[in-house]
Amino acid sequence: MAAEPRTERTRTIVDEITDMLVSVVGDELLVVGEIGPATTFNDDLALESIEFVALAELLQERYGPSVDFLGFLAEKDIDQILAMSVGELAVYVDRVTTAGRACAS
Repeated sequence: MAAEPRTERTRTIVDEITDMLVSVVGDELLVVGEIGPATTFNDDLALESIEFVALAELLQERYGPSVDFLGFLAEKDIDQILAMSVGELAVYVDRVTTAGRACAS
């Protein structure tokens, strides 16, 4: 299920995730076309498991330890993982980092 970005911040996170994906996979990733919220990690990007691990590391470097991408994946069944979109990940990152900022205030 593709989650569409709800806020300007989430749209910014989509852009940042896109940059991370290019960093992990390389510029050839851009050949698939524009990466947006509806882009899926499996069907559209064909990410390998090692690339998911590298993306998880970049997400934690950028957003902090509250973004547990591998834990987020562990909560999903295989069909949900295969259907996961960049927008869904961006909504997750926005949610957990916003909650973290609220707790810190």
